[in-house]
Amino acid sequence: QVQVVESGGGLVQAGGSLRLSCVASGTISSINTMAWYRQAPGKQRDFVAGIGTSGRTDYVDSVKGRFTISRDNAKNTVYLQMNSLKPEDAAVYYCYTTVLVPPQNLEFQYWGQGTQVTVSS
Repeated sequence: QVQVVESGGGLVQAGGSLRLSCVASGTISSINTMAWYRQAPGKQRDFVAGIGTSGRTDYVDSVKGRFTISRDNAKNTVYLQMNSLKPEDAAVYYCYTTVLVPPQNLEFQYWGQGTQVTVSS
């Protein structure tokens, strides 16, 4: 079984910063993609940032230059450093990961439970 747990959300003023963390644990051979999505009330869940095993990153245009995704493979952890936060960044942020599970090393997708980010203007 694999668990994905986010942390680091909270309330911040516009222009402030937050750092989200997400840890994948359990029976894991390796982790492929790690990514962050967000969902605001009444809206669909949207991609924010992703990072592959090589460290290659991808961002939605609206966060480029403000958010940085990184990962620590030894800790099965992905981070999202969010700077210059805007009210429109407020949402529940979800961690997404694709994991190879032994013994057949089949790939499965997992989501965390989400962490709330609130940005006051």
